[in-house]
Amino acid sequence: MNAPVLRASACPHDCPSTCALEVEVGADGRIGRLRGAKGNAYTAGVICAKVARYADRLYHPDRLTKPLRRVGPKGEGRFEEISWDEALDAVAEAFLKAEAAHGAESVWPYHYAGTMGLVQRDSIHRLRHAKGYSRQFDTICTNPAWTGYIAGTGRLAGPDPREIARADAVVIWGTNAVSTQVNVMTHAITARKSRGAKIVAIDVYPTQTVKQADMGLVLKPGTDAALAVAVMHVLFRDGYADRAYLERYTDCPADLEAHVATRPPEWAAAITGLSVEEIEAFARLVGETKRTFFRLGYGFTRSRNGTVSMHAASCIAAVTGAWAHEGGGAFHNNGAIYTLDKSMVEGKSLVDPSVRQLDQSQIGRVLTGDAEALRGGPPVTAMLIQNTNPVSVAPEQDLVKQGFAREDLFVCVHEQFMTETAKMADIVLPATQFLEHDDVYKGGGHQYILLGPKLTEGPGETRENLFVLNEIARRVGAAEHPGFAMSAREHIDWMLKASDFGSLEELERDGWIDCQPAFEQAHYLDGFAWPDGKFRFRPDWTNVPAPNDGAMGPFAAMPALPDYWAVIDEADEEHPFRLVTAPARSFLNSTFNKTPESRKKEGRPDLMMGREDADRLGLDDGALVRIGNRRGAVTLHLRLTEGLRPGVVIAEGIWPNDAYPDGCGINTLTTAETIAPYGGAAFHDTAIWVRPA
Repeated sequence: MNAPVLRASACPHDCPSTCALEVEVGADGRIGRLRGAKGNAYTAGVICAKVARYADRLYHPDRLTKPLRRVGPKGEGRFEEISWDEALDAVAEAFLKAEAAHGAESVWPYHYAGTMGLVQRDSIHRLRHAKGYSRQFDTICTNPAWTGYIAGTGRLAGPDPREIARADAVVIWGTNAVSTQVNVMTHAITARKSRGAKIVAIDVYPTQTVKQADMGLVLKPGTDAALAVAVMHVLFRDGYADRAYLERYTDCPADLEAHVATRPPEWAAAITGLSVEEIEAFARLVGETKRTFFRLGYGFTRSRNGTVSMHAASCIAAVTGAWAHEGGGAFHNNGAIYTLDKSMVEGKSLVDPSVRQLDQSQIGRVLTGDAEALRGGPPVTAMLIQNTNPVSVAPEQDLVKQGFAREDLFVCVHEQFMTETAKMADIVLPATQFLEHDDVYKGGGHQYILLGPKLTEGPGETRENLFVLNEIARRVGAAEHPGFAMSAREHIDWMLKASDFGSLEELERDGWIDCQPAFEQAHYLDGFAWPDGKFRFRPDWTNVPAPNDGAMGPFAAMPALPDYWAVIDEADEEHPFRLVTAPARSFLNSTFNKTPESRKKEGRPDLMMGREDADRLGLDDGALVRIGNRRGAVTLHLRLTEGLRPGVVIAEGIWPNDAYPDGCGINTLTTAETIAPYGGAAFHDTAIWVRPA
């Protein structure tokens, strides 16, 4: 029997690692094991277990393989098989009907990051712009984090993340890297082994990353900025502040010093739940270690004060002058280093800025007719959904379900499995997975552009996103655009050439492109990306150059300098617990929650609670409990967990709604309120009650 051939690819999922892959392809085209590419300096041969066993998803017996039309009530899950032409004709007819009745804005193409491929993910914009369909303001993930980081640096880029391996201290803040960014741990452990580097992990519960750290700080949710400010207090107080660096590279060091002088560790301890000794020890480690690499994640920004917290944490590296050293500085995302021209893929020449943008996170409010969420425009009466599962992953789930149950709403879902959202659709189209189509990727957590070529055929009648979008465009009379006639490979080649990144042929030969800027630029030694070249301790919050749809939320009340901002959903007598909906190690949003091995490893939906709280409520390990707030209630099992702060509970993973006894998923409880100043969803900022079921 012929041995499988190793082919190069890239992980398509919504993870900063965007791993370079080696894929076993058999002589029959069947996919075997996936491995990390050893030749890629960031992936370094290591990938997460869920992607390593990706064949479980590819060959899952529940894959959708034929177009389907609903024949029963919405949500019941009864469908009949139809042809692709019948399905696409039905979609086009519904879209044209909606446009005739309410205008083009009544059609909302809705998508997100089920694939991070730039062609298959972003071509949906070309359709929306060509027809004047409602635009989408992406808010479910990055807004608070990016805005908070850019508020200081002026640019979404930082030190080479491979420098983690050359740091003397690595601070992993607000991300459970063991579970969600395995390559961060690869490089941090390399630094520990080769340099004796200390690893610090900061989170709201004892994650696997916290447990593997030399210093684990478990604080109360939403209080990260208080820790950061108290650390800066100690740095100035004890002579660790790099005054020469501050004078040259920052905007108002004297103002910051005077401000943090009023915020000692005792103040922060009362807010965070940390001890004064823990805060002092962390500050001393950072102060004494110039080569400290701050790896700042998304988790701690998913609170109403998340933007402020990200900015405050990033300020520490400017106070110590860590930016000036290899292995030092603050890194969040490298998005700004990729100057890829996506104008052909997205159809940017067709954009009409007068067309409304609807907030992705507020889909429940949009579909239930909230006038503010609709931006004063017509109702949404037709949707195309790709790369996301809003009936499970969007906040305010009860509203989302109500919206999708509307009889006057037509929904087409292009999916790989019969998700909760697909069950609510009128037409379901079977989708390819990433090894079954061509695409190109960029790594937010590193510096590579990577190719993901088609390596095998999809099952049955599965079709790629690009095919669906081009066919719908043709049927609805979309404005002519050359992008609708191009294959994925032609789009990739055009994008690379237009961006001066070579050609598809060269990328196929090399596998990836290293876009890392020079050390001086990455560390801002020539100045930060503001006109005066200074890192900003005092941000102009409503003029931060981050993606936005104008200022929103309580932006006028945001603190002028780094500070704890008490706008979180505080626990009270009626809702005495603070809930964080953290990622599960074997899931990625809802992507892997149908894969048997991932389900087996995660077990069931649980609520993690400390023994002190459980004893007070008279609850035993494994007890069935109900948790809730004014948005609804969820039933799940209790799991007693050591190391949790009193009053803090954790629900890991986005499980299918039907995994819960009452069919209500965890996002029943989360809010779609906007985070200042540019929006975002506060998934980890929820006050609840807990009761025996």
